[in-house]
Amino acid sequence: MQNDLFNPRDLIAYFIVAGIGFLIQLLAGSILQDWFALSYQQALFIGYGVAFVSGFFLTKLFAFNTKNATQSRRQVVKFSLVAIISCLITVYGASTLFQLSVDILGDLKRKIPYSHKLIDINKLGSQNVAMGASFISNYILHKRFTFADTGFYDRLKQLLRL
Repeated sequence: MQNDLFNPRDLIAYFIVAGIGFLIQLLAGSILQDWFALSYQQALFIGYGVAFVSGFFLTKLFAFNTKNATQSRRQVVKFSLVAIISCLITVYGASTLFQLSVDILGDLKRKIPYSHKLIDINKLGSQNVAMGASFISNYILHKRFTFADTGFYDRLKQLLRL
């Protein structure tokens, strides 16, 4: 039996979808920090939320090709549970790595050529590493849990008496 966890088609499609989510989260987080003076952690949370909404639809339609509308409610519940885990990995992982990188390497900022804008290398690197870890856990959990019929949703409904 072929291992379909790392099916090349699903993996490439998920990588593209996750890349779009990554760009949405990075852009939203940067704008929130620069324009609205939110803290790094606040911007990470809100940026993650913005990327979450688009991520569900893109993942459902393109990454795992599960267009069945009758499964959408259970997929949203499962997707949300995976998103909570992913959010914790991204936000707290990036925050921890950021502080660690500042402690070890110092405050690294570089100016964009021909601009006055400074890029915080510690934040950018920390966020990229945390989002990479989140990508791996998300792919596996979405493939084996969110978009697979595991019986979890029915057991959850029964437990909550819905």
